[in-house]
Amino acid sequence: MGTVHARSLDPLPMQGPELGVQADDIEAPEIEQEPKQEVLENKDVVVQRVHVDGLGRTKEDLLTYEIAEVFRAKNLIDVMRKSHEARQKLLRLGIFRKVEVVIDTSRGEDALPNGLDVTFEVTELRRMTGSYNTMVGNNEGSMVLGLKLPNVLGRAEKLTFQFSYGTKETSYGLSFFKPQPGHFERNISLNVYKVTGQFPWSSLRETDRGVSAELSFPVWKTNQTLKWEGVWRELGCLARTASFAVREESGHSLKSSLSHAMVIDTRNSSILPRKGGLLKIHQELAGYTGGDASFLKEDFEIQLNKTLFWDSVLSASLWGGLLLPIGDKPTSIADRFYLGGPTSIRGFSMYSMGPQSEGDYLGGEAYWAGGLHLYTPLPFRPGRGGFGDLFRTHFFLNAGNLCNLNYGEGPQAHLKKLAECIRWSYGLGIVLRLGNIARLELNYCIPMGVQSGDRICDGVQFGAGIRFL
Repeated sequence: MGTVHARSLDPLPMQGPELGVQADDIEAPEIEQEPKQEVLENKDVVVQRVHVDGLGRTKEDLLTYEIAEVFRAKNLIDVMRKSHEARQKLLRLGIFRKVEVVIDTSRGEDALPNGLDVTFEVTELRRMTGSYNTMVGNNEGSMVLGLKLPNVLGRAEKLTFQFSYGTKETSYGLSFFKPQPGHFERNISLNVYKVTGQFPWSSLRETDRGVSAELSFPVWKTNQTLKWEGVWRELGCLARTASFAVREESGHSLKSSLSHAMVIDTRNSSILPRKGGLLKIHQELAGYTGGDASFLKEDFEIQLNKTLFWDSVLSASLWGGLLLPIGDKPTSIADRFYLGGPTSIRGFSMYSMGPQSEGDYLGGEAYWAGGLHLYTPLPFRPGRGGFGDLFRTHFFLNAGNLCNLNYGEGPQAHLKKLAECIRWSYGLGIVLRLGNIARLELNYCIPMGVQSGDRICDGVQFGAGIRFL
């Protein structure tokens, strides 16, 4: 499952940082300047040479952009700071296993009395690396085998093959990633993939074979992504008891879509933030570049976090989405939104609310969901300063709705339909943060506003995932 609310399959992410436990919410301590450093700070110096030792297949012009700022340093403290920043940039490229900095006085005939030489001693990654990981998705787990060729052409390009075998999803894909020299945030990636998923709440099996091209770049404080995707989708029944509505959707379809995503993320952690906010807006237009699926899909996500007294955190989230069919053809079960479960409206079974037929959930064309959470430390703070800090007590209130709209009616009628028969729930539980990878929740839920056909999970509910309402 690529997203919590949209059940359509996404390929595994093929680029970006490696998964790993990070001290994501530890504040960086401010370094107090000592009197000795004040003297050095006021002394003018000139960086005469910057060397990079240990290069093999890496092209030198790539590194020129990353180390250029070191030459602009005016004093020793400035040299140390800019050298550290350059080291971080070099490591971010994902092509070096180790980077060390050596600062020394200049030597040679043209050496100035206040001249400095800065040397970066680097160790390149091997030409090919393999990996074995376990990955937590939204209430599912998978085993991931990977093969990576870092720095394949010498300018931080990366070729990756991944195979994933999971409880609900099996996938494999090949990806090529290339950043713009000097601007790592501007990058392109090309993907070829096959994903097979099982969705018992809809008695549906889906196999996607696709290609995609992505362009990512920053604009002001936002991260922007433009994407084209072409997918051959094969839908089939998961069980003989599948409803006629699901059988009717079975068969092959071709989706060609253009999408745009904008993200502003000021949170200190994506998994269990203490402060900051998130705004994510995504739109997808299918049908204008070919294929037999035609629709416009809009969805958004907002999250705000505020640290309160006694190390507690108040968090508020709002999600929403709309799927508009273009032309006479109805929307596909593969493109609609799904809601409910331990990662969205707690107290309801996974994606088991809204339009359904004979017990199979068909998804909806419009939805909204909101959440209010209070996270506090464990009572009496066991394991404080260590393992105990990974746990939080959790009080929550969730609400939302999922339905189909009659597009012949006006916006007022649409809002009225989304506002009636609201499902909501409340409860408390314990949250465990797994580094900056995922989080686990064990909650006691009390579902309210249950409509006929909804499946509930009254009482204890377990959830695992990377994105929670």
